[in-house]
Amino acid sequence: MEEPVVLVEHRGPIAIVTLNRPDALNAMSRALSAQLAAAFAGLSDATRVAILTGKGRAFCAGMDLKELSSGESGLQAPDDDQGAGHRRFGMAAFGGPVIGAINGFAITGGLELAMCCDIRIAARGAKFADTHARVGVIPGGRMSALLSRLVGIGRAKEMSLGGNAIDAETAERWGLVNRVVEPAELMQAALKLADDIAANDPSVIRRYNALIDENFGLTYADAIDNEHRRSRDANQSFRKESLDREAIATKARNA
Repeated sequence: MEEPVVLVEHRGPIAIVTLNRPDALNAMSRALSAQLAAAFAGLSDATRVAILTGKGRAFCAGMDLKELSSGESGLQAPDDDQGAGHRRFGMAAFGGPVIGAINGFAITGGLELAMCCDIRIAARGAKFADTHARVGVIPGGRMSALLSRLVGIGRAKEMSLGGNAIDAETAERWGLVNRVVEPAELMQAALKLADDIAANDPSVIRRYNALIDENFGLTYADAIDNEHRRSRDANQSFRKESLDREAIATKARNA
């Protein structure tokens, strides 16, 4: 039986999703794309945080060029109507935060995949590059929208128009990754952060994570207004639930 190209391991409330095409540098084939989307869609509410990483020396080397040259598309049918950027390569089906444990090369589509994670931790030695211009392709997975928001427009243009790779330390300095750790410590660091997140109220984490994403695309004034509305609605519900619990506790004490 052929081994899956995406592996899912559960550790309590944390799921570790691993791209499993090491011989192909975890290039995004049609099968990998489909299995990745299915993996995130299959995570239950019991999973509070997911970690996405790659097996071997690459996180993801981008689209499978051999498959593309044969006439096969690495993208799934829904991408025709709603692109990989909106779907976050399937991650949008999971309501919790995704930590990218970037173990090696994150190139072009692999860089887009990394940026679609909520938080990124990189192993020392990881490389990041956008080679869309070199291969004559316009990106479709958030590259032009998100890279400049993370590193600034000048640095984004340097990466995307020049096509040169940057190392993990530069990626950290530019704000592309949260921090850099030794390769042997990568999964430990990702799991520690995942544990910290999973220890908090899961409904708040999901709503807060979504609120940060919403406000990221708004003006400062609109983001403040949006936060106020969300806070007011959520905290009214919280107060009502607290009062209900207090009433039940009082009734039990007086019984």
